[in-house]
Amino acid sequence: MAYIRLVSKLTKENLWMFILSMLNERPMYGYEVATQLRGRYSVKVATITVYVVLYRMSNEGLVKRLVDKDSRLGLRKVFYQATEKGLDTYREGLKFIEQTYKLLKKE
Repeated sequence: MAYIRLVSKLTKENLWMFILSMLNERPMYGYEVATQLRGRYSVKVATITVYVVLYRMSNEGLVKRLVDKDSRLGLRKVFYQATEKGLDTYREGLKFIEQTYKLLKKE
């Protein structure tokens, strides 16, 4: 039970870390982010949850939305790109996790 809670806290409740890690490589659209979370990190997450997290990240300035309009079909795709603020926050998060790991490991 405790282990399951830990896994949930370090994955689902911190999706922003995983998302910024991926967006550091290249911009992606929301569905692609959800697919990558499942395939690359084995995080079981609903696509709508990813969009909610991306929306919050956008409001916080961690990512920016880029709209690509396909004029042939009149469709638009919204891509997300990490901002400098987002990457700085990501690095701070990694540092915190590393420090916490060292404190707990104490070998």
